Amino acid sequence: MDTSAARRPRLAVVLFNLGGPDAPEAVRPFLVNLFTDPAILRAPGFVRPWLGRLIAWRRTRPARENYALLGGRSPLLELTERQARALEAALADEPGFAARCFVAMRYWHPMSDAAARAVAAWAPDEILLLPLYPQFSTTTTGSSVAAWREAAARAGLGAVPTTTLCCWHSDPAFVQATAAIVRRAYDAARAALPAGVPLRLLFSAHGLPEGIVRAGDPYQWQVERSVAALCEALGIPGLDHALCYQSRVTPQRWIGPSTGEEIARAAREGVAVLVCPIAFVSEHSETLVELDVEYRHLAERLGVPGYFRVPAQNADPAFIAALAGLVRRARAGGRALCSFAGARQCPRPCTACPHARAAATAREAA
Repeated sequence: MDTSAARRPRLAVVLFNLGGPDAPEAVRPFLVNLFTDPAILRAPGFVRPWLGRLIAWRRTRPARENYALLGGRSPLLELTERQARALEAALADEPGFAARCFVAMRYWHPMSDAAARAVAAWAPDEILLLPLYPQFSTTTTGSSVAAWREAAARAGLGAVPTTTLCCWHSDPAFVQATAAIVRRAYDAARAALPAGVPLRLLFSAHGLPEGIVRAGDPYQWQVERSVAALCEALGIPGLDHALCYQSRVTPQRWIGPSTGEEIARAAREGVAVLVCPIAFVSEHSETLVELDVEYRHLAERLGVPGYFRVPAQNADPAFIAALAGLVRRARAGGRALCSFAGARQCPRPCTACPHARAAATAREAA
């Protein structure tokens, strides 16, 4: 028995991610869970269940076709579990706490209730909520935190001190780890291209409806900060780069330009592209199908002189070390909201930033 570990406070680190279907028959219920979430589908309550199920029904067939390319299931849970085990190993020798990592997926199993029961069975002294979304959005981290709070209360965890790390979009260690992955892909793409063919780095992030951003969601601003920090860390003189957005799923106007539009522009300008999934830290359908298959086919059809893709971080050792650093600093900071010394970074119009909401709650309480 590790008596030193027994004397250390137990820290449960809960990793949030989207989740994905684990079999073809799980695709439709996964989509129903996704599109009936009020954080995703901003429709009146009496309309949302009907409309969400309609959208899920319409998207089931193409989604099943996409997952068929991946063997009928999403690899996201397996990859997230690997990240959890790697993070546990990176934190194993911490003198101040004994950490165990748990995975809570938002729209497919294991979801928050199962994760909360597992955390409660371990009887932690503290809980740290660590979203695997570098940039905060009400549609991702915000929704996951809300679901966790309800599940934690049902599991009897309401009295356990809980720290929420809402964002780490420009955390220096995360940026350096990601920059190293991007640089390797950039150099390989550059070497594969004929002399004289220019190369553009396309940062592709999951999109959001413009209305959600106008309502104060800080996601777009934080994605832009991630891109700026990465470009600085890469240090490539005259780097040709652009930010674009993918995965539009509703008929509303979404933030842009779209990844497809940027690929079309590259074709017109005779520029090869290296696509970097800036808001994803694990491979899943948006990278393995949308980027690797659908957009590659578009690039080839339009005559883009070269199409390359930066791999996601997955369990890259430097990335895992960055997560470990986030855990240490968040725990030391106590009730941290973001990885930037507890200070608000988002500009004033981003009223959905958790700092802004916490300040508004404090004013109401006063």
